[in-house]
Amino acid sequence: MQSTLQSDASNRTDADLKSSAIDRDAQATGTLGGGDVAHAWLGDVLPDVPLSKAQSRVVDVIGRNPQLASYADIAEIAQRADVNNSTVVRAAQHLGYRGWPDLQRELRSRYLVMITTEETLTEHGEHRSPLHDALNHDIGNLRLTLDSNTADDAEAAIAALAGAQSITVVGLGSFAGPASVMAHLGSTMGYPIALENRGGVHLASSINTLGPGDVLVVINMWRSTRQIIAAAEAAKQAGATVIAISDMRRGPLAAAADHLLVAASEGISFFQSVTSANSLVYGLLAGMEAAHPERSRAALRRTQQLWKDLDVYLD
Repeated sequence: MQSTLQSDASNRTDADLKSSAIDRDAQATGTLGGGDVAHAWLGDVLPDVPLSKAQSRVVDVIGRNPQLASYADIAEIAQRADVNNSTVVRAAQHLGYRGWPDLQRELRSRYLVMITTEETLTEHGEHRSPLHDALNHDIGNLRLTLDSNTADDAEAAIAALAGAQSITVVGLGSFAGPASVMAHLGSTMGYPIALENRGGVHLASSINTLGPGDVLVVINMWRSTRQIIAAAEAAKQAGATVIAISDMRRGPLAAAADHLLVAASEGISFFQSVTSANSLVYGLLAGMEAAHPERSRAALRRTQQLWKDLDVYLD
């Protein structure tokens, strides 16, 4: 996929080059030739901050080329903007991201939202080996996720969870998977944690009980879900702490969150991957266990005894 895009980008026509030159001339005069329309797909990805002329060219290339910005390597973005690679990195950091990979992950998440599910299949193309391609792609997702979160981000979320009087974990559809893992293993360690994966009136009832001292964990990627956003905002307004696991650093869910952990989620087919989200959940759970080791071990001993009493396992 990426190699095809890079090949297409490298074979630009003279008209493409002329258009790029015109864009640069427009930027030099302080105009972006209808940039508001061209950049509409970005939403709040790019904050309203002062930009140098070189940074403005980078932003304009991004805004005018959604697919290219989402998949091309940094050298192609730099070439289009007539800057060097380091300028692209500095532009990304100036915009509030950790670097170009972090910004491109955000751009890709927005781009995949704006195209249809069927178009996503076309975008990803055919696979030589679906299993190996999926695994290799998730290896890349895990690297992006590692680079997109700091140790401080994780420790702050763990501290909130460890000190919570109750925890509610919300995830709908595919994202109920990592939510279920967190609720199940958290309760196994003795945490007062509940899963909500149904939405509607059930979600409303779960959120209605939250207040100061409680924590709401929301796991949502790809398209924003109206119920999820409303639930996070209501919990925050009631005084609960909101932790979000999302593939977008900006947006309504990120705005409602007290703590945000970013998970790269692009899959190789029409669906998103939850591998990185699961890994974040495992990290949070490990931190929760370490925060209360004696309580966790006592709860684990009780759980293991219950397994025997209930004759759960064959061995």
